[in-house]
Amino acid sequence: MKVLVTNDDGVESPGLHALARGARDHGWDVVVAAPAEEASGTGAGLTAAAGDTRRVAVERREVPGLAGVPVYAVAAHPGLIALLAAQGAFGEPPEVVLSGINLGANTGRAVLHSGTVGAALTASLHGARALAVSLDVAPDDETDPHWDTAVTVAAGLFDRLAALPPGSVLNLNVPDHAESGPPRRAGLAESGTVRVHVEDTGDGTIALSAELAEDDLTPGSDAALLAEGHATITALRSVAEDPDLVW
Repeated sequence: MKVLVTNDDGVESPGLHALARGARDHGWDVVVAAPAEEASGTGAGLTAAAGDTRRVAVERREVPGLAGVPVYAVAAHPGLIALLAAQGAFGEPPEVVLSGINLGANTGRAVLHSGTVGAALTASLHGARALAVSLDVAPDDETDPHWDTAVTVAAGLFDRLAALPPGSVLNLNVPDHAESGPPRRAGLAESGTVRVHVEDTGDGTIALSAELAEDDLTPGSDAALLAEGHATITALRSVAEDPDLVW
């Protein structure tokens, strides 16, 4: 099974490295290609770094614990990296794309803005099966994230993911605990676990900050179940026509 591992936190992220090790230990043929710099919140954007828009800089990296796994730092957002991989930029096009492990949850309809999920959705448009993986780390949490917990839960889905039809996308969120049970199926919440707070400073700028959503969580939604300490799994559908819209 040819597998691409990418993310939006950047090629140096320990979550990326942990997910790549999990895929390799599962026996898959893994290549890592991730943004050279953090690219969070970029959705499925096809943006390269500043400079010549007709060329994308790619640098080979060595990562401890990933001997034998090709690792590339790419001057591009994760959506573009998934597209490049589908075109054979990093070897044979992947049959599976793993995106993450993201530092922080990706829940609710706000996944539209996630680079982690955006890479998975882009990969699906090109026939890959994709899994986005996120760890529910609070923005102000200074403890070491439980990456291994997220890898264990994700690895439990690998074989099922590989058996899904081409183009399938799953979004996995895992609580930041030492252990977690298998994920529960969940629908998307109206908004995500983390919301953006906007403040007009009065000096010609708008201040943005992140705040946790602690109320109004729809029972049974991904955000609600995650807040209760459960891992969640949600099947996503990429861009498609709306046959029910009358205009």
